[in-house]
Amino acid sequence: MANKIKILRILNRFNVGGPVYNAVYLTKYINTDKFETLLIGGECESYEQSASYILNNEGIKYKEIRFMRRAINPIYDLIALYKIILIIYKYKPNIIHTHAAKAGLLGRFACLFYPKEIKVIHTYHGNVFDGYFSALKTKIVLIIERSLAKITTKIISISNIQKQDLVNRYKICDEDKVEVIPLGFDLYKFTDDVEKKRLESRQEFNIDSETILITIIGRVVPIKNHKLFIDVINYCKNKTTIKIKALVVGDGDSMNSVIDYTKNKSLTYSYKNSDIQCDVLFTSWRSDIDRILAASDILCLTSINEGTPVSIIESMASNTASICTNVGGVSDIIENGVDGIVSDSDSIKYSENLLNLINNKDIRDKLALNGQIKSLEKYNFNVLVKNIELLYLTLINGK
Repeated sequence: MANKIKILRILNRFNVGGPVYNAVYLTKYINTDKFETLLIGGECESYEQSASYILNNEGIKYKEIRFMRRAINPIYDLIALYKIILIIYKYKPNIIHTHAAKAGLLGRFACLFYPKEIKVIHTYHGNVFDGYFSALKTKIVLIIERSLAKITTKIISISNIQKQDLVNRYKICDEDKVEVIPLGFDLYKFTDDVEKKRLESRQEFNIDSETILITIIGRVVPIKNHKLFIDVINYCKNKTTIKIKALVVGDGDSMNSVIDYTKNKSLTYSYKNSDIQCDVLFTSWRSDIDRILAASDILCLTSINEGTPVSIIESMASNTASICTNVGGVSDIIENGVDGIVSDSDSIKYSENLLNLINNKDIRDKLALNGQIKSLEKYNFNVLVKNIELLYLTLINGK
């Protein structure tokens, strides 16, 4: 191939999460003899952890669009759209690949202002059709997404369940337009020096070897439903004689509300001070998730809506048992009772499932081992890159 295929990859924003990891590994490991990539995206919000350290550590060059934000802002969005259009004209990509909602909206709309034919791909890392907006706003969002799907060459779903939702539940597009390609990550760091990391992290957090450490990782925002996590910790603390401690890793605009909720449950807490003995330690953002998971015995996910939760895949790779609400693509990752627990979101049912894990080390160990085997095989970044390369070549060559 004389000329490289030029990819313009557009992210919502450069915050720590699945879309950034996805873009980093695709940009770094895609066949550079065949492909050239320009990575652009918006700024992360003030309460989010910037992904700049991930991009810099991997040697990824990227362009940040200052006015591209997570929240809807007509003025900022128009400025961001204009900047994306200018980038398209200057870069002249063969393929534009957008990731997540805001990038999908602005990136695909920008294509309408470019006269040359471009293959347009959009990846749904989750969706904003449940739990984000009012009923009226959700209807408007669905109308926009269905319209954008018509100008999209291919839509990527990151799980089979998500594909069925897009096609049958939300009616975004026909089935033949959707390709299922799971996310991929560099998971081997979660298997290295686990005992050493566990010992060091538990010393940092003042956790003895007898205590069961239960962790939740992610943005502290309403969609992640941290109040359910606090409810189940409170329930389990009062139902077991085993010592437990909860770790809330992450931050967000609901942090004060969740801390107040914790106090109202008469649970002791600390924010970023690990020297204080407490029931719930809020660590804010951490970049050493491999060390956090090594220290943990159970990883919880309590979300109302999810695409493919990165924390669960990383937890499985680290040989840590996981329990999740049955939302989004969770059931595509976890086989309930085999390599994790998929629970009803009812507080009592979730609590009883978590309590069973706390009280039964053999069950935790079985789920953790099976989860590790599955995650390392299915969610390796090499599989992701291979699948995306094949899709790109198929679209360009028409085969």
